[in-house]
Amino acid sequence: MSSYKKPTDYFDEELARFLADKIIEVYPDFADDLFVSSIQSRLKNRALKQRVELMADELYNRLPKHYPDAIPVILQILGPENENETGMFTEFYWLMPAAKFVEKYGISHFELSIEAIGEITKRNTGEYAIRPFFEKYPVQTAAAMKTWAQSQNFHLRRLASEGLRPKLPWAQKLTLFIENPGPVFEILEILKSDPVRFVQKSVANHLADYLKVNPQAVLPLIESWEQYENKHTQWIVNYARRNQ
Repeated sequence: MSSYKKPTDYFDEELARFLADKIIEVYPDFADDLFVSSIQSRLKNRALKQRVELMADELYNRLPKHYPDAIPVILQILGPENENETGMFTEFYWLMPAAKFVEKYGISHFELSIEAIGEITKRNTGEYAIRPFFEKYPVQTAAAMKTWAQSQNFHLRRLASEGLRPKLPWAQKLTLFIENPGPVFEILEILKSDPVRFVQKSVANHLADYLKVNPQAVLPLIESWEQYENKHTQWIVNYARRNQ
């Protein structure tokens, strides 16, 4: 029998129990059995994103209703930071419902949610959770991303690029900066010679997105990077142009 595991298979009743066990350790009032049974009864015929959202909704139903009281519970279950350059389904994939919880229920609490997205990103990713915050708080969120672009943590540096991509897979198109990408390009400039391949690939994919949605704006940036004698920058440019 094949050992292949579809992405949807990661988000089942086993993961619900895993989450419940972690939460009840730090929040004894958590109705763990109700959390698991409610998820288990509604998993059938749900796609991956629907399963993640179902778990986020059940977190909302079972954690303290006041978001500032609920988010510390989430932060306490995160565990050690991820030291590896890994994707969503390699390590800490179980945190995707936590990120969706912040995305869906934390929009009115900017500071708390930005902190939570940063902490989740150090383990998995906040690239989807961050996008609604750009819509509601474009200036503040761009400032946070600029800070992350200069972080010692490469997961946060990657988020500074990945969360701003206009054509991020599985996400709604981020149209906010397509016509006027100056604030985005300022952040990418900070990352143009990043030594970590995980970050480099995000920056390159980001440039490739702009080659599709606004090539006139991004071509001068790419051409200026081509003149920059740095092996990391050159890798980014070549990877960004790979489909041209």
